[in-house]
Formats: sequence, structure tokens, C-alpha cells
Amino acid sequence: FRLALIQLHVSAVKSDNLQRACGLVREASAKGAKVVALPECFNSPYGTQYFKEYAEKIPGESTQKLSEVARECSVYLIGGRSIPEEDGGKLYNTCTVFGPDGAMLAKHRKVHLFDINIPGKIQFKESETLSPGNSFSVFDTPYCKVGLGICYDMRFAEMAQVYGQKGCQLLIYPGAFNMTTGPAHWELLQRGRAVDNQVYVATVSPARDEKASYVAWGHSTVVNPWGEVIAKAGAEETVVYTDIDLNKLTEIRQQIPILSQKRCDLYGIEMKK
Repeated sequence: FRLALIQLHVSAVKSDNLQRACGLVREASAKGAKVVALPECFNSPYGTQYFKEYAEKIPGESTQKLSEVARECSVYLIGGRSIPEEDGGKLYNTCTVFGPDGAMLAKHRKVHLFDINIPGKIQFKESETLSPGNSFSVFDTPYCKVGLGICYDMRFAEMAQVYGQKGCQLLIYPGAFNMTTGPAHWELLQRGRAVDNQVYVATVSPARDEKASYVAWGHSTVVNPWGEVIAKAGAEETVVYTDIDLNKLTEIRQQIPILSQKRCDLYGIEMKK
């Protein structure tokens, strides 16, 4: 099946972001994409100072638009971090997924909050305004089972291993790595998660805006289960297409059968929720 990653240029105007995102979903569908993903923070600037201002409830304006365009185009639509979600007085970094009938299939709240301090380069603390999610998010398609994470979630190998145990063959991480962590770890982490679990890994970033208060690395990427980068964007707004070949995944798992060779008598990953 064909996967499309929409590397969107995000402005401060929510309605413009929504309109452009929906237009690119239509374009991707016209080119044969069956699964389409938007980037983290596609509907607002990224920054703790913006989260409360742009927050919406789910369902709400933005998710309604995503539902409508998914149904119109008959695609599985991963809504990036569609919005900062407001629920019960708390804010969450939330990704919604809609099926070809417009129904919401999953709602993933970012589990690991991005709190880092690299002296002289970047300091960021999502926990100043956001609360963490507490669950894994998996959804089924006719093609394969898909596991969801958001950006910083990708650094935690255990989460990807749980998704592998649940039978996922594709992991999708809407993300917005920055100009420090992007060149250092963006591709490295994707290749690691793909090889460790013999799955496809796709990441979808906003396009780079040098004038923004938080500058995203871009480079939306797809990695196959062999650890090869099979599709990759630059920094600009674009749509990346790739065909996901599940026969190749099966071949790799047969050639190097690590999933059946794990020493479960010695170690294991436990999902607690």
C-alpha cells in the first residue's frame, strides 16, 4: 500500500493550516496513497507559549475537518499532533486517527514529554503546560496493524517493542525534532526502532521555518525493516510517498528470525496498561 507523509509548512493561522493540510491530503489520495500522515503540531506553532491558546477539545473544529477529509478521500488519516487537546482542565499533545468512513480509530496522547536541557543549544520543557498520556495506541487497517507514537516517544525502545509484540508492522511517529537533536538522532532512532523490531518506521515532521521560535529539522522519513532509508524529504514543504511492501517484511523476519529467538526465559518487556 502507498503511504504519504505530509511535511507541512505551519503558520500561526489555524484556519490556513487546516485548509492547506486538507488540500495536501486530497493531493496524496489522488496519487494513490491509502494511509496519509500529518506532522506533529501541524495546526499551531510549536512552543509551550502556544499550547493553551490553540487548544481544542476532541471532537472539535480541527478533528471534524480531519474526519471529513478522511471520509471524502477514503484514506486512513493520521492527524499528527492535530491540536493541543484540552480535557478536564489539562492539556495533552494528542494525535488522532480517522478511517475512510470518517470514524476516529485512535487517539494517542504523547506518553513521554519533551523536557531537555542541552546547555548552549536548546532547553525545552513540555511539562510546563502539558500532561502525559498513559496508554499505547494501535489501530488496524486492511493492510497491517499500525502503532503510534509522538516525537519524543521514539527515543524509548520499550514502547516500540510493545508495539511489535502487539503485531504492528508499521510504526508512525509524527515529530518535530529541532536543529540540535535532528541532525544527531532523527534518522538514527528511526533506523534503530526499525531494525530492533523488524518493522517499517515512518516519521513526519513540519517543514523547516527559520523564522519560527522553534525550528523543526524536517526530513520526514520512511525506514524499512532492514534499516534502509527508502524515502526522505528535505527541509521544505513537500509530500513524501513510498510503497510499503509487507512481503519484504516477511522475508526479513524469515531470514533473521529474531522475534522467535528472543530469550523470554531471561528477559522481557511488560506492558502495564
